[in-house]
Amino acid sequence: MSDFTVGIRHIDTVTVLDLKGQLDAHTAPDLEQVIADNIGKQRYRLVVNFRDLSYISSAGLGVFMQFIEDVRKHGGDIKLTNMSPRVYDIFDLLGFPMLYEIFPEESHAVERFRTTPPPADMTDRTH
Repeated sequence: MSDFTVGIRHIDTVTVLDLKGQLDAHTAPDLEQVIADNIGKQRYRLVVNFRDLSYISSAGLGVFMQFIEDVRKHGGDIKLTNMSPRVYDIFDLLGFPMLYEIFPEESHAVERFRTTPPPADMTDRTH
């Protein structure tokens, strides 16, 4: 069993999730819980940083599909960034670039949120 962790950082109204290790059927529930917790706290502007993710399975991909509709319904989005070529190829093969914005650098994804104002109910948030 590999180690999998999700780090959480906040940049203004954007929540950055730093994935590390291998995201598969055994570790996908960990990511599901983190995303669900953020949605529960009305954090709908998510950037997922894949810099330290070495592997993703179909179960890992399914986590993003599970939450995207709810996040977008609340005026947010899930933006993906810093994928290795190997991880990107899996996303690309399944058509994810048509559904999600994928950026080479985290700063680009965060900036995209900055150019799109948050919904009115999020402007008071400090975290």
